[in-house]
Amino acid sequence: MQAEDYLAGQVLLIDKPLHWSSFQAVNKLKYLLKHHYNLPKKFKIGHAGTLDPLATGLLIICTGKFTKTISDIQSQVKEYTGTITIGATTPSYDLETEINATFPTNHITPELINETTHQFLGEIDQKPPVFSAIKKDGKRLYEHARAGEEIEIQSRKTTIYEFEITRIDLPEIDFRVQCSKGTYIRSLAYDFGLALKSGGHLTALRRTKIGDYSVDKAISPEQFEQHILKGKST
Repeated sequence: MQAEDYLAGQVLLIDKPLHWSSFQAVNKLKYLLKHHYNLPKKFKIGHAGTLDPLATGLLIICTGKFTKTISDIQSQVKEYTGTITIGATTPSYDLETEINATFPTNHITPELINETTHQFLGEIDQKPPVFSAIKKDGKRLYEHARAGEEIEIQSRKTTIYEFEITRIDLPEIDFRVQCSKGTYIRSLAYDFGLALKSGGHLTALRRTKIGDYSVDKAISPEQFEQHILKGKST
């Protein structure tokens, strides 16, 4: 593709690496495109839905005029796979923070695990994690949390369309979820642990689909860079 193609608008499917923020991924592509194609300073680029640094998978990045479609893409159904570790919780509901409590797991059976998934199907009330980027009183929740401030978080409606258990090897439970915009899988992991009368936190997460877009068609930032360099050399 040429500079005009990116200016006119493209939807780029990126497989975000572990420990990268979504902001880093966008900045990487922005630098590559502007540097190699000498694009104007006001070149538009953005992502259609944040992925946490501890998650991998599909990050949709739009350029040019296609940035106007970002809100439409964000509203589509999302699919994730991942791992919930049962028997312990963390303040962030994932591996960002250390374990703060442990719980019994001897009563948990495969039958109980699969039966419990039914409680989360359909429209549910979910509280976002305190370690999240949602703003309250002018600050992001994680800023309140890191400052040790006690804050009240309002629950919000979200929809779980599918919740499938794909592997059980306690304390690990692998899953596949299809859900609506605004669903926090970390909160789902925490709430699932509570529903099992234990505790739980998210220890792996991968976004596999957004609408009809699939991570199977995505490439890493490094592969995108190689593609750009190859295109410039031909």
